[in-house]
Amino acid sequence: MDDSDEDQRLPHHREPKEYVSLDKLAELGVLSWRLDADNYENDEELKKIREERGYSYMDFCEVCPEKLPNYEEKIKNFFEEHLHTDEEIRYCVAGSGYFDVRDHNDKWIRVWVKKGGMIVLPAGIYHRFTLDTDNYIKAMRLFVGDPIWTPYNRPHDHLPARKEYIENFLQEGGGGQAVDAAA
Repeated sequence: MDDSDEDQRLPHHREPKEYVSLDKLAELGVLSWRLDADNYENDEELKKIREERGYSYMDFCEVCPEKLPNYEEKIKNFFEEHLHTDEEIRYCVAGSGYFDVRDHNDKWIRVWVKKGGMIVLPAGIYHRFTLDTDNYIKAMRLFVGDPIWTPYNRPHDHLPARKEYIENFLQEGGGGQAVDAAA
């Protein structure tokens, strides 16, 4: 994405436009699936993913000015670059938004998540989130065990989750444990 300070909800394409493949995202540990958002309650693929990855906790979050208390403060916090010590799993069942992640050169990659898209950000990856210009997303949040939402704003390179992320995905010859689950 470009380095513009324009409205964070815009696509922020570079000129000329550059697109990143799912394989490139997988190299960074970012996984994604395309699921049936209209049938999430009975979706066998979602059930399989949850069982295989141990996602035992689930809830929903609606992000829009009308539904999220302290909307302006929360959206500002979501857009602050941070990491988590656990995976961040979001399944968009309505609306859309952007997850920005850092590439191997510490440049931003903007991932547009739309209805039916499920994204898994690995523990330790620096990222941020914002809505797009539609100003609405309803996302299923999934966790292994009890939910932990603690963001650690950059820099937090001393955390074990960050060190493991660097070792597995950013260092030359790293383990690259991610698999393209959409394949």
